Amino acid sequence: MPSHTADLRLAARLADAADSITTARFGALDLAVERKPDRTPVTDADTAVEDAVRALLAEERPDDGVAGEERGGTTSAQGRTWVLDPIDGTKNFLRGVPVWATLIALVSDGTPVVGMISAPLLGRRWWASEGEGAWVRDAAGERRISVSGVSAIEDAYLSTTHLGSWTEHHSREAYLALTDACWENRAFGDFWQHCLVAEGAIDIAAEAIVNPWDVAAAQVLVTEAGGRFSDLNGEPRYDQGSALSSNGLLHSVALRLLSDGRTRAAKARHS
Repeated sequence: MPSHTADLRLAARLADAADSITTARFGALDLAVERKPDRTPVTDADTAVEDAVRALLAEERPDDGVAGEERGGTTSAQGRTWVLDPIDGTKNFLRGVPVWATLIALVSDGTPVVGMISAPLLGRRWWASEGEGAWVRDAAGERRISVSGVSAIEDAYLSTTHLGSWTEHHSREAYLALTDACWENRAFGDFWQHCLVAEGAIDIAAEAIVNPWDVAAAQVLVTEAGGRFSDLNGEPRYDQGSALSSNGLLHSVALRLLSDGRTRAAKARHS
């Protein structure tokens, strides 16, 4: 297994550059906001971060590919590609809610091998690289993190996105089957819920609709913390349009609940 120490150091530099831009623009009265074709917002901070990170990568890794939310690009099954989300949680960012982060991942031959998630207004940064574990730095210092040991779904703490996204992109019944089975559920949303799974603070995070840049960094973070990451059908992929992260112990039962919910919905439609 190759070492990614140098790539991880570079990812930290990229995150530092991003943080300097996002923290300066957070709450700015002249923040420029536009709408993309999918009606999601993009701010001048989003584009400035991606441009700055791309410029650094052009200097340091000119032979690597880059795929980002704002400037495009694609990943492939061969070679190395840096996958960027300049601000994950843009709606929070533009409304003054401090829960947002820059996500940076290195994907090698189709698999995320380095993940860096920096949330400066939360005072937290998470990172992981293949075979080297998962880590967080906060006010208490730097430490290795691991997933929880909760093994019963009725004891599980779940985070999901809002019900409307499940109804539109997946299955309302699947959402209800999973949430009803768990002890507690919240919608921490975006990157944070997957980081909380990696830390062991919650046990499952599920999203009905994601883009590759939303979860590439989360995949390596969760798996290096001892958990499991897949799409909602169980494929261990970050680029299939949905995401399920867990402590591993609960993954199979969560997938079964989601499948059962979809099956019931399909039978109801055809009855």
